[in-house]
Amino acid sequence: MANRRDSRIEPSFEGPPRTGSSTGLSVSEEDRVVPSNRKAPAKRKPAKGKSSRGGRGRSRRGLFGVLGRLFYWCFVLAIWGGIAVAGIVVYYGAKMPAATTWSIPDRAPNIKIVSVDGQLLANRGMSGGEAVGLHEMSPYIPEAVIAIEDRRFYSHFGIDPIGLSRAMVTNLVGGHFSQGGSTLTQQLAKNLFLTPDRTLERKVQEVLLALWLEHKHTKDQILEMYLNRVYFGSGAYGVEAASRRYFGKSARDVTLSEAALLAGLLKAPSRLSPARDPKAAEERSQLVLAAMRDEGKISDKELKTALSAPATRSPSYWTGSENYVADTIMEELPDLIGDVRGDIVVDSTVDLTLQKLAEQSIRRLIDESGKKLNVTQGALVSIDDSGAVRAMVGGYDYSTSQFDRASEARRQPGSAFKPFVYMAALEAGRTPDSVRNDAPIKIGNWTPDNYGGKYFGKVTLATALAKSLNSVAAQLTMEVGPNAVVEAAHRMGIQSDLLANTSIALGTSEVTPLELTSAYVPFANGGYKPDIHFIRRVTTTGGKVLYDSGGGSAPRVVKPEIVGMMNSMMTGTVETGTAKKAAFAWPSAGKTGTSQNSRDAWFVGYTANLTTGVWFGNDDGTPMKKVTGGALPAQAWHEFMVAAHEGVPVRPLPGTWKSTPADTIVPDEIPSADNSQPAPVPAASVGQQAPAVSAARPPAPVRVARPAQTVDAEGLGMPEDGGATASIKHPVPPGSVGGPLKKRQTSILDILGGG
Repeated sequence: MANRRDSRIEPSFEGPPRTGSSTGLSVSEEDRVVPSNRKAPAKRKPAKGKSSRGGRGRSRRGLFGVLGRLFYWCFVLAIWGGIAVAGIVVYYGAKMPAATTWSIPDRAPNIKIVSVDGQLLANRGMSGGEAVGLHEMSPYIPEAVIAIEDRRFYSHFGIDPIGLSRAMVTNLVGGHFSQGGSTLTQQLAKNLFLTPDRTLERKVQEVLLALWLEHKHTKDQILEMYLNRVYFGSGAYGVEAASRRYFGKSARDVTLSEAALLAGLLKAPSRLSPARDPKAAEERSQLVLAAMRDEGKISDKELKTALSAPATRSPSYWTGSENYVADTIMEELPDLIGDVRGDIVVDSTVDLTLQKLAEQSIRRLIDESGKKLNVTQGALVSIDDSGAVRAMVGGYDYSTSQFDRASEARRQPGSAFKPFVYMAALEAGRTPDSVRNDAPIKIGNWTPDNYGGKYFGKVTLATALAKSLNSVAAQLTMEVGPNAVVEAAHRMGIQSDLLANTSIALGTSEVTPLELTSAYVPFANGGYKPDIHFIRRVTTTGGKVLYDSGGGSAPRVVKPEIVGMMNSMMTGTVETGTAKKAAFAWPSAGKTGTSQNSRDAWFVGYTANLTTGVWFGNDDGTPMKKVTGGALPAQAWHEFMVAAHEGVPVRPLPGTWKSTPADTIVPDEIPSADNSQPAPVPAASVGQQAPAVSAARPPAPVRVARPAQTVDAEGLGMPEDGGATASIKHPVPPGSVGGPLKKRQTSILDILGGG
């Protein structure tokens, strides 16, 4: 036992292990949980040579370690950045409709308005121009756009990484957003589907849509859609509208220099528009030409030729009086076909040649006499016997004022309203041979004076109308009553409200040139009132008819014998009366009109083919310098009508009436026209065959006239009408036909008008 105890070995945790121990069990300082306070023995320094080699090795390992860690973290960041980008794309993409539902939205419909012979009058609609195929337009246009906007268009997949990177670097260096990396496909996607907001969401959606467009369509299809929809400034969408807007020609005929100007507008359409800043537009176009040369699209010779082309000067707005017609057509179109859902063609009634003649005449007279006579505006309307408007000029210059004075401006017609007074008198039993005393008169508190204060004494109604005598017109209004005059005017085609007071005899109620001219048409066509229209037919671009005005029939509004008498009297206005400057080789008739202080000057005249009305004045109502209807309006009418009837066979005015000698007048009969005359078919006197008004009508019943009844003009006896001898049997009206008026409610307008 003692031996066993003596042989036991106790473990020791201090000091070095015993030499020769078979177990070798020991605990080092590193094995302790709580280190001891004993200091570790100092290590021996390595040899000098070994230390140098080891330092260089560790230096190399440290450098590669830094680079390795940098690469590692860049790789990690790239992965996380990709995940973040993918998350953003997924997030904003999820907010879009399913790709299976994506489709190209319909292009805004274009309304192409053409003249009777197929010439373009105007394009209307959101685009302002029809779509043109890539193979149809000038080849310079797509080449210029690609050179300046997206030179790698045919090589990228909808997104241009090179261009995008370049734009990012440029923006970072510049410190602000100066360049965009969008391709033409991205721009098309934005124009088709998105708003112009500069947000991350819109940019992501733009990229997705661009990729979809590239997948669904060819490059040429994408470029064609882009060029037909992109905005070129000044209200022009698409190359066709822009070409018409700036150059007055189709995109098919655009030259190299013009194509460069169009391509240059895409950067800032409104700011660079030649209608706003021609110099800036020209400078930008030169950059486009240089880009085309760099891309090898044009030669040095072509570049030099294009740079030497004169700069484009564009009006600030569409010009040409035909735009007044286009605006009117656009107002009428919804009532005829409803909403426009696709491209359509409107065949108008306007003859573009006559339209240009009318515009030139109005502008020439204002240019020559405007300053001298204080005239700034004019209007002209010409209508054929079927009611088709052949020309309409609404002002001096459409580009400076789009207000249509022909169809919208109401002005006092003055004596041009008198034919309705005389027509009412004839329908009441008077004749052109009836005699009245032209002398100063007083009707209530109103004293109508003749122009110039000149009076002629005893005159026939024919003479009174030819010389536009105010006193006689006032007497006739009192005889038949103002209400009869208003009824006659409305029946003939006047649509404006008319005040039934005594001063209506002198045209104090305001009307538009269009309605006044239309009210003369029944005198020209034999007594029929057609529908006044600007549109003959509306079709789709495929030829489907959406509307056709047809021939139609027109109601008779005035008896043929009255038409004959009126035409006989108003012929005198042109031959011997106030409108002698209007006379030309054709049988014609009409009436001048001048409002108080020459604020308005009119002449409305007609042949058997055309009825044309002309107005001159100022928008603010300031008086002209003694301009009458027999001056500028008659001259413009003469110029227009001579040109319109050139080479057209002469036709007499409808109806006949001849003055009957005094000794052959039969008291129980009123001279009448040939009642068997059919309604006329308008002749092709202004370029095209007009639709018939009415092919046939029942013969008018023979009217057995009775002697004209005495009319009580507010208590004063008026004579009967017979002929020249009637004025002997019955005294003519005295110089004053005033007297007490019947009690009635009087409005302020009646007082101002002399009623």
